Parts: sequence; C-alpha cells; structure tokens
Amino acid sequence: MSRQTTHTAVMPPPPAEEATRRRRRADPRGHWFLVAILMVLVSGALVFEGYVTGAQGETHAAPPVTAPPSAELRRIWQSGPVLNLTGSKPGSVRLPARTVALTFDDGPDPRWTPQLLDVLKRHGVKATFFAVGAKIAENPELTRRIVAEGHEIGNHTYAHPDLSAIPEWRLRLEVSLTQKVLAGATGRHTRLMRPPYSSTPGSVTAPQLRAMRALGGEGYLVVLTDIDTKDWSRPGAGPILHAATPRRGRGSVIMMHDSGGDRGQTITAVDRLLTLLSERNYRVTTLTAALGMPSAYASAGPGDRLIGAALGLAQRASAAFTGAMSWVLVAAGVLTMARLLFFLVLAWMHVQRVRGGRRRVGRAPAWLSPPPVSVIVPAYNEAVGIEATVRSLVTSDYPGVVEVIVVDDGSTDGTAAIASGLRSPGVRVIERPNGGKPAALNTGIMHASHDILIMVDGDTVFEPATIGHLVRPLGDPQVGAVSGNTKVGNRRGMIGRWQHIEYVIGFNLDRRAFDLLGCMPTVPGAIGAFRRSALASVSGLSLDTLAEDTDLTMAMCRAGWRIVYEENALAWTEAPTSLRQLWRQRYRWCYGTLQAMWKHRRAVVEPGRFGRRCLGYLALFQVVLPLVAPVVDIMAVYSLAINDPLPVVAVWAGFVLVQAFTGWYALRLDRERASVLWVLPLQQFVYRQLMYLVVIQSVATAMLGVRLRWQTISREGTFSTPATRRP
Repeated sequence: MSRQTTHTAVMPPPPAEEATRRRRRADPRGHWFLVAILMVLVSGALVFEGYVTGAQGETHAAPPVTAPPSAELRRIWQSGPVLNLTGSKPGSVRLPARTVALTFDDGPDPRWTPQLLDVLKRHGVKATFFAVGAKIAENPELTRRIVAEGHEIGNHTYAHPDLSAIPEWRLRLEVSLTQKVLAGATGRHTRLMRPPYSSTPGSVTAPQLRAMRALGGEGYLVVLTDIDTKDWSRPGAGPILHAATPRRGRGSVIMMHDSGGDRGQTITAVDRLLTLLSERNYRVTTLTAALGMPSAYASAGPGDRLIGAALGLAQRASAAFTGAMSWVLVAAGVLTMARLLFFLVLAWMHVQRVRGGRRRVGRAPAWLSPPPVSVIVPAYNEAVGIEATVRSLVTSDYPGVVEVIVVDDGSTDGTAAIASGLRSPGVRVIERPNGGKPAALNTGIMHASHDILIMVDGDTVFEPATIGHLVRPLGDPQVGAVSGNTKVGNRRGMIGRWQHIEYVIGFNLDRRAFDLLGCMPTVPGAIGAFRRSALASVSGLSLDTLAEDTDLTMAMCRAGWRIVYEENALAWTEAPTSLRQLWRQRYRWCYGTLQAMWKHRRAVVEPGRFGRRCLGYLALFQVVLPLVAPVVDIMAVYSLAINDPLPVVAVWAGFVLVQAFTGWYALRLDRERASVLWVLPLQQFVYRQLMYLVVIQSVATAMLGVRLRWQTISREGTFSTPATRRP
C-alpha cells in the first residue's frame, strides 16, 4: 500500500475575527417566535371563524316542558310579546289594534335583505330587523342601509346560540359583541333584543326565562312575537301569508326571517301581506313606533365604534383567510396526489425502459474493456465506519482496476490511522487540514489517476457489483454522471423505518422520474460516478453551498451533460438515529438545496429541460408546499372540529392509501419488503411535521442571510448490510 500524506499549516484567525464569524454563522432563532405568533394568529382566525359559523339562522321547536311551571313563567305565558324584565316583576305590552310590527330575524343577508328592503320601500313601510352580530360584521354597508332607510335594528346575539343552553358569561359576550359591531357599522347601540330560537310568550321555557332575565338585567327590552310564521321551514308563499295575517283587527308583532337560507318565499309573502294589510287599513311600522316609545337607538361612544370597526375587520379578514386556506388545502392535496400518481407512472415507464436485457431501450453501449476507476472517499471523523467502507470497495468484483483514495479532512478520531492500518493494495490515504467535504473531494479528484471517478461517503458500504453497475452507463459519452441507489442500513426503530420509506419512495422513486424527464437534481454524495471531463467542464465541486452534490449535479445539467439513475448500483448508508441528528442532517440538506437553487436560478430562462422542469418542481414541492403545510394541518383540524369530520377523514385515508400503494410499488421495484408500510400512517404525525419545520428553518436562515455552518452528525456504526441481492 502506498500512502501519501500532505500537511498544510493554517493560522487560526484573530479572536475578534473568529467571534464575528461565529456570530455570523449562528443559526437564527428569533423567527421561531414569529412562526409561533403566526400560528397563534392563524389558529385565532380559524377559531374566530369557527365561532362565527355558529350563526346558522334557523329556528327549532321549543323543547317539551318537563317540570311544573313557576308562577312567573305562567304570567309570561299570558303576557304580551314585548317584555320588560329589568325589575323584580316582569312587565309586558301588546301592540294597539290594527297595528303591525314586521320583524325579521337572522340577517342582514347580502342576497335577501336588499330584496326585502326594496319591497318595504315600495310599500312605504318600516320594519324591525333583529340582526346577528356576525352578519353585521360581514355586511356593514347593508346594515347602514337598513338604518338610513328608517328601519330599526335589534340585537339577535353575535353567533345565534341558544341562550338557554349557554353560560351567562357567554350570553353577555354575545350581546356585547353585537352591540360593538353595530356601533362600528352605524355608530349606534340598540335597546331591543330578541333571543334566538324564541317564539311566542306561550312557548317560553324556564331556561329561556332565565336567559331573558339576564338580558333584562343588561337593560334590554326583550321582544318575542304574536305571530310566528315559521317561514324558515319554507312551506310556500301562500301558507306564510296565511300564517302572517292578523286576525280580527288585533295588533301583532309578526316574526319572519331575512336570512338563514332561501328566503324567496318570505319576500313574496311580505309583498302580498303588505298589500293586504293596506287594504284592511292596518298601520305597519317599527316596533318602538308602534308602541309610541322613543327610538330604540342610542349613540355609541368612540371607543365602542373603534372596537366594533376593528372587530368587523377582523371577522372579514378571518373569513377571507379561511376561504383562501380552504382553497390552499384543496390545491395542496390535489398537487400532492397528482405528483404521486404522475411520478408513479414515470417510474413504471422508467422500469420498462431500463429493464429487459438486450432489448431494453436506451441501454448504454458496452465498454470494450472495463475502464480503470478511481474511488474517492472524503472522511471526517468516520472512525466507526471507514473500515467497512474501504473493505467493501477493495473486495468489489469489478474486473477493472480500482484505485481507492481516502481523503482525511482533518479528522480528530483517528480515521486516517484506521484507513492506513488496513494495508489494502490500491488504497491511498491523503491527510489534509479540515476544509469541508467539497475541498476534500477536489483534493481526491486532483490525486486520482483515472478518468472514471466514483465518490462515496465514509459511512457508506458498496455491494460487490455496485462499481460495475455505476460504470456501465458511462459507456454513453453523453452521460456525465450516474446516481446510484442509496439504502438505509440501520432500519431498526421508528426513525430508521421512516427514513427507509423516504429513501425508497421520496428519493429513489423520484430519481427514476427525473432520469426519464432528463432533469436529475442530485447525484447523492453517498454514491455517484462521474466522468472527469464532465467535472472539469464545471470546474469541479464548488464551495458555494452546503449541498455540494446538488450544486455539482445542477451545474452539470446546465452544461448539457446527461445524468442518469442506475437502480442496481446499491450502497448502504447509516441514517441518523435520533430526531436531533435527523434535524441537523436535513437542515443542512435543505439549506444547501436552497443555496443551489438560488445559485442556478438563471437556468429557468436557459434552453434545456433542467431549469423549467427541475427548479420549478423543487420550488413548488420542496419549498412552497412545506411552508404552507403547518397552515394546511391546522385547517384540517379546523375542518374536523367545525364541519362534518367524515369527509376530512375520508380524504386523509384516501391519501394514505395512495401513498401506501405508491410505497408498495416503490418497494417492489427496489426488491424490498412491503411490511414496513405499517409505519406510513404514523409518519404523517411526526416525521412530516419535522420535515416542514426543517424547511421553515432553512428558508428563514437563507432570508436572513446567515451562512449556515456544516451540520455534522455522529456515527454509531450500528448498521449492517443484508445479503447481496443481484437483479
């Protein structure tokens, strides 16, 4: 064995310069506070919107009486529809004869309320609208029109809950919020209140009376009805008209609805009712005017106006955000599903292309004789794995000459001594000061003797046939590099299984598709073969990024070289064994990929497939979608809590099934057991979240201009390679 050792003295930087460099390299942390604030705001917006969506605006039948009524309740049953409950004894009043107060609940509605206002204006009458606060916030202009045209507005709570079924604090909040948004829209408060799901005095229950007592304590005049038309059930304009018509000239408070569903029948019935009442000499006016009372309005203070305006703006913003995120959720699901299916089809096409012996299409021409190969192993503190790596290379069954160059990049754990101690023929160990993996690889390239170069990480083990499989595609002079098939060797434990699935589905399946599309983004550092002339055309490996393999591959694609994937070139690597180690590795990968994408951004406008296909794909699926993934997850939880959970669960289950089928096919192509797929559903709840947090951290680091330091992970040497499986 020949051994060549190089020594280079490097003076350490001055202390002040070193401190400055460390500060510059420090990972950003403040953005996590901003992310947390953003998540709180998103969650708050969804909770607010979920609270508001309780404003359904429908009436239900009163619950049956299960206990003997109190004396006060019996008095309420015999009272008029307008109740004064501010004192110790309830008071009530009825409307004078031939006087009608038309009241409309659950609005304002942008579709039906304007039509109703037009009918009222045509007949020259005024009405009372018991408005839901959430809908006032949604439609402030329409609320102002109601007031401007002389109609009266009453409080109908903010989110239309059953007041008899909620605690008193919630009741007070409901009416207070409605008063504030009314103040924000019109500058006024109202003294009128109608509880949701109420009807005539005779239908009041004991729990409803307790709620109305609380409203009286707040100073409200509680308004029930003489005539409940039940128009919410949409029985037809004729039955609504019949139900709304007062009998024997009696004065009546008539309850109808201008929101909560299709109100076309109600509008038709109101038009006909007003004509009928005019013919019978009824007076139709607002509730307070019918009773000869002062206006229900009171001027709101500037504080309530400001709070109400802000509340309305917040609700509209929440509604817009929720709507937009619903579309994002749909788009993300469709894109992800389409990507899975598309790549599945491309993988099948790739298999049909590369398999089939002599008859397969696109097969590289055979070498006249096996070319000599130089294998470069950059190693930094790889003492636990370097021996297995080197032994797998020197015991290869490749028939040609194999030169192994181990470049020790300033290791402190005796890596160079272990590699030298193997005393294997054809192995050289080069020692150099620590300068990073790209510099170590460039050193190896400079000392390599041959034109076919294979790069392998110091924690990776080749199978005996791997070198031959890597070299074969390079028989085509247009091929500049070959990506091998990386396998996770330490698959025990949940983290190992998750990474095994990711390598097979997310890496190797994708590489089949990229090979077919002619836009391979990465030849992995763990296993790749290169033509020296191709490396020379892009000046070797660059020190510009932390993803030197992605940067190099992108540069070669832009230079016009063809990059292919060789499924049979198997290499076993040690994956991180803890979430912290996994984070460090993926953080470096993601940040380096962002650097490489930015460095090669001009490829988008250059001729060729790489820029338009690959960079667009990476930007969408590896940057944009992971960035919105937290919001998508929150939206999914929101949909489960607010809407019918079955559609959400069905979509999730369908997505997992498609993923499982894709994983089964990918594992089958790689001749792996499909039994590992049982961990796939669990992957959606931990591993996936970790990966998109990595993207968030990486984007924040890049945006802040921080130069990330190399994220090393500790090696344990705990994995072993299965028996060689030949295709």
